[in-house]
Amino acid sequence: CHTSGMPTPNGKEYAQKIPREELTHLILKLLQAWKEPLSHFNHHIEHHQELPDDSLSKAKQISNMVHELKTGVEKVTEKMQSMGIISNSLNGMASSEGTGLSISNEANMMSDSDFIHCFRRDSNKVQSYLKILKCRIMPENSC
Repeated sequence: CHTSGMPTPNGKEYAQKIPREELTHLILKLLQAWKEPLSHFNHHIEHHQELPDDSLSKAKQISNMVHELKTGVEKVTEKMQSMGIISNSLNGMASSEGTGLSISNEANMMSDSDFIHCFRRDSNKVQSYLKILKCRIMPENSC
């Protein structure tokens, strides 16, 4: 996976120990890291004549959802900063330069099944990190 070199907590217990700011930054880095590979993947599958139209539509929908999720996390981050929950040190860190990853051809050269496996793995991480962050910010949700 192209994000394998990105340091992420190994397990929920470790993720829960990461400060809010770092966890937020990690979420943004993971989402940004998938922008280009998803775009490449969509372009790649458009040329598969044997794929049904709904598969192409689903792939585009996934890319759009990742983009919307990243935008949403950025808005939540801004709100958290304005409320003083986290500092402003995350500004500009969601760009591809701020991820610390150089998106190599590795992500573009993966087989479709490897690509989907890696995407699912990182999606699960983002989902877990968002749940942890939500519980830290809004403990009244009895997490």
